[in-house]
Amino acid sequence: MTQRVLTMLTAFGGAVALAACPPQPSEEASGPSQGELIGQGQVMAEMMCSGCHAIGFDDEGAHPDTVPFREFSWRYPIETLAEPLAEGIIVGHPDMPEFQFEPKDIDALLAYIESVQAPRPT
Repeated sequence: MTQRVLTMLTAFGGAVALAACPPQPSEEASGPSQGELIGQGQVMAEMMCSGCHAIGFDDEGAHPDTVPFREFSWRYPIETLAEPLAEGIIVGHPDMPEFQFEPKDIDALLAYIESVQAPRPT
């Protein structure tokens, strides 16, 4: 065999070997980054929650019976909100609409809520 034929066979063999390798996960396939989740959650909170709740670090809620997002962890672990958000959250004040979220939306909203938690006063 000539050197040229051997080179072509080697290249073809390398291409076949690469084609047999599983594809590397893309950023999209691996899901959004933590920063992207927080951003998505912030948009959701602004659209769905800010009419009543304080959703940021130092804003005031418009509804007197709401807990500011930054104080949620003072009452319960943030991750425990996942199930109520999936099943339809119902709370102590009767005028809160019942929300039911998809898993990706729950992840985003909880990431945002976690990001704005204030230290508990001593």
